[in-house]
Amino acid sequence: MRVLDRYIVRTLLAAISVVTLVLLVLLGLFMFISQQGEVGTGGYTSGQALWFVLLNVPDQLFQFLPIGAMIGALVGFGGLARGSELTVMRASGISIRRIGVSAGMAGLLLAALALVVSEFVAPDLGQLAREQKALAKYDNISFAGQGGAWVRDGDLILKVEAQSADGAFGGLTVFDLGGGGLLGVGRAASALEQPGGRWRLNGYAESRFDGTAIAARRVPSRELDTRVSGAFLGVATADPTQMSVRALRHLVTYLHGNGQETRAFEFALWSRIAKVVAVFFAVLLALPFVFGSLRSAGAGARATQGLILGFGYFLLQKMVESGTLAFNLDPMLLAWAPTLLLGAVVGTLVLRMR
Repeated sequence: MRVLDRYIVRTLLAAISVVTLVLLVLLGLFMFISQQGEVGTGGYTSGQALWFVLLNVPDQLFQFLPIGAMIGALVGFGGLARGSELTVMRASGISIRRIGVSAGMAGLLLAALALVVSEFVAPDLGQLAREQKALAKYDNISFAGQGGAWVRDGDLILKVEAQSADGAFGGLTVFDLGGGGLLGVGRAASALEQPGGRWRLNGYAESRFDGTAIAARRVPSRELDTRVSGAFLGVATADPTQMSVRALRHLVTYLHGNGQETRAFEFALWSRIAKVVAVFFAVLLALPFVFGSLRSAGAGARATQGLILGFGYFLLQKMVESGTLAFNLDPMLLAWAPTLLLGAVVGTLVLRMR
């Protein structure tokens, strides 16, 4: 049976690879076209836009691998059915469920690939893509994230707006809270992390409030003690949908400890885990269609069916994401909802196969 397992796994992975490659080319083309509106800003060229697209390929692979797995598995099993290989397997006494075990092996390999890409490849390359794009557009300044990031540390609230290539932060605003009120607001033109958990704020202007008057001062630099590191600010300003599970867990724990909003980050955390599991179910979904309603259909019909199912799953995820953030719903439950629904459908259809 090991020979048969290897053959089925190899066939499915080959078909899924081709389909996923086509999807990535199309997605890359759409992304490259969308970048053309920013080409010409600063030193951002078409070549740099292409490089930006290429660096984002691993993230696109992770996001759309379930769709590629659904379509590819249908096409791969369709090739086996067209060559009567599935008929020979069944005539040899191999059950449909045993063939499903082989398909599950392919699904596990793809899920492992999705996990590696999402944790160790896509986040770093995505961050590099954003940094290089910002450096090209704004000379020596890289915007850390759309709208910057708000971080609380005890009685201090920091708002960082930009990050430069050498690790310095610019546009850093410091809100000093104490005794239940606002004691002062200051803004630094740039901030550089120092050893020992200290920051040097350059070009610092501050207004202090004592209840009866406002005192303003401006100094060339100021030392600030905070537990917030430059590495953490870099994480906090990233797009949560492009962060690794490890980074999201750290960020959610920190925000919880400071009583800040975490729904978007919790949803991104559980959604990334659920997408890895969804890849496994996406491969198995091909079985009931190949041995059922699409048994005698052509490759085009199978690919179309897979495309409809795949994009239906993708759209459901997007709808759930919008609902989670807009209606204050449980992020973990809704992040898992599309994958659990997919798993329930696969389980029901597989159990009904004869």
